[in-house]
Amino acid sequence: MFSKTSFLSIPLAALMVACNSHSNETANADSSKKDTLTMNVKEEPFQYQTEQFADIRILRYQVPGFNELSIQQRTLLYYLSEAALCGRDIMWDQNYKFNLTVRKTLENIADSYTGDKKSNEYLKFMEYTKRVWFSNGIHHHYSSDKILPEFSKEFFATLVKSSNVKNFPVNNNETIEQFKARISPIIFDPKIAPKKVNLDPKVDLVKNSAVNFYEGVSQTEATDFYKDVNKDNKEMPVMTGLNSKLIKENGKLVEKIWKLGGMYSSSIEKIIFWLEKASSVAENASQKDALDKLITFYKTGSLKDFDTYSIAWAKDTESAIDVVNGFIETYNDPIGFKGTYESVISLKDMEATKRIKLIGDNAQWFEDNSPIATEHKKKNVKGIAAKVINVVMESGDAAPSTPIGVNLPNNEWIREQHGSKSVNLGNIVEAYDMAAGSGVIKEFYLTEEIQNRVTKFAPLADKLHTDMHEVIGHASGQIESGIDQPANTLKNYASTLEEARADLVALYYLYDKKLVELGVMSSLDYGKAAYDEYITKGLLIQMSRLKLGDNLEEAHMRNRQLVAAWVFEKGEKEKVIEKINKDGKTFYVINNYDKLKKLFGDLLKEIQRIKSKGDYKAGHDLVENYGVKINKALHKEVLDRYNKLNFAPYAGFIQPKLIPVMEGNKISDVKIEYPKDFTEQMMYFGKNYALLPIIN
Repeated sequence: MFSKTSFLSIPLAALMVACNSHSNETANADSSKKDTLTMNVKEEPFQYQTEQFADIRILRYQVPGFNELSIQQRTLLYYLSEAALCGRDIMWDQNYKFNLTVRKTLENIADSYTGDKKSNEYLKFMEYTKRVWFSNGIHHHYSSDKILPEFSKEFFATLVKSSNVKNFPVNNNETIEQFKARISPIIFDPKIAPKKVNLDPKVDLVKNSAVNFYEGVSQTEATDFYKDVNKDNKEMPVMTGLNSKLIKENGKLVEKIWKLGGMYSSSIEKIIFWLEKASSVAENASQKDALDKLITFYKTGSLKDFDTYSIAWAKDTESAIDVVNGFIETYNDPIGFKGTYESVISLKDMEATKRIKLIGDNAQWFEDNSPIATEHKKKNVKGIAAKVINVVMESGDAAPSTPIGVNLPNNEWIREQHGSKSVNLGNIVEAYDMAAGSGVIKEFYLTEEIQNRVTKFAPLADKLHTDMHEVIGHASGQIESGIDQPANTLKNYASTLEEARADLVALYYLYDKKLVELGVMSSLDYGKAAYDEYITKGLLIQMSRLKLGDNLEEAHMRNRQLVAAWVFEKGEKEKVIEKINKDGKTFYVINNYDKLKKLFGDLLKEIQRIKSKGDYKAGHDLVENYGVKINKALHKEVLDRYNKLNFAPYAGFIQPKLIPVMEGNKISDVKIEYPKDFTEQMMYFGKNYALLPIIN
């Protein structure tokens, strides 16, 4: 099962480009190929970053090639974008049961408050509101800790009193005072829903996670409920529990299916409406077939129908336009079953696709030459459709914080029998590059030689890492016959281990002459730069995203520290990687890149064995021993060094806006605009795509 693994977490990518002063080099190389965008003012450069607050930067991205599309294609993109936004509420509700109540409250205050909007406390209120918007709820999008306001309860009472009382989400017969008393603890009390996803193996993960996937259910009850779902269908197992909420009613466990007529029906009805319109203007028969099968899944809620759709989607490799839409990734489920709603609409970048396609075309060579055990290698790697795309619109779990790489479908047997699509989100990566700062690279890399190597070679190395991670990393290896899907065997460690496995495949080959022979890079200096970055980020820089004293919770962060800490320890005797302290600052310097590659291969072999055999204990030990705890003194040092740079560690995007031009009842054209105001866009979305009833 790949539910936790198909998206490479974007916050690392944001941090990666934040560390590089080389970003303009990459962007300028491609600038001559870009079309003139509808809303771009020629006299002024495109503004990539619009604001920064808390630990977040707000960026924008362009959509090269949009104006070169046919009217039919632009109309298709408009319909798909509307479908994407109509599922936005679902993600909010999935993240926490009372998120929609909180959002409606905050948006009503932002819209109607009559008091002083320049006061310090009101500015703190707006910062809190923007953080909630960014995270699709009251928990931090990456750490999953509850976001606590920096304004007082007393000021909140003033905000409510001086806003439009009629537009607050009160219950029937509830006074505004009763409403205020009910919602205040949800916002202010750190003990209420303190963690969106709790991965501490010592507690009941379901009961101690705030996500809205289970109600009145324990971890044991949930895992037992899904244990035998595929007992009669082991050759083609469905994605167990992917599209439902599991609750206890009258002492019995019941699934509330997310489908038309079921849970989330009012949003799904609108998604279907726009998908049907998209189907009517599809580029070709394959694309139309996939869209029609997605519509069928939304109507039936059948996971077999979802597999049928996934197969059709994987086979549609010729269309210029593509869409991910549905309940896809299971990162937010502490036990790895439930898929969050997301949508990514894109168009193919033909020129950049040539690079990633070369890697995909050689997938069997990479598999055959992998250091993993022979019995765990795929004898016939099925078609990996590798491409670079330019994002047009994202929604749900993909926005505002976005992936930079996609590898789908997640279902293992579909990937093995029907292939998969691996993509790099080219214009997203470029936007990060263009908005990047240059200070981090000088702060955390010891020598001028390393700094210059990272500056010169990391732009392409970063792209190749993403390509390799998605195209051959997630697609490599196989589970032994009779072994259940990782969500059942490796449980809460499945995601971390899968991301580590995909990273290790990429790292192993990034320092390999095969990539030079293929012509995707000119020398092994790119591999050295990739190794420099990975070790320094995994052991130092990523700590900048955590509060002092926190352990690592998020799967990608655990993965990176696990890999970096393991190879550091195993190579410590020979000083493969050396820890150096200079002027009170800690640095990690690689002394032997060849031996480091060998260590990456050794760890890859072991993690593939763990996945192939479903070895929970070994997986538990790897993650807990290397991927969870961080040194508090080193953490404080990193925070002090990073804070001096005044560079927010997380970033996300304002979405482009597609506007239909109407002639009577017919669309004659579709224009694209690039909004600049994050608050304005969030308020617009809240007013126009609030499709789910608020249930308090």
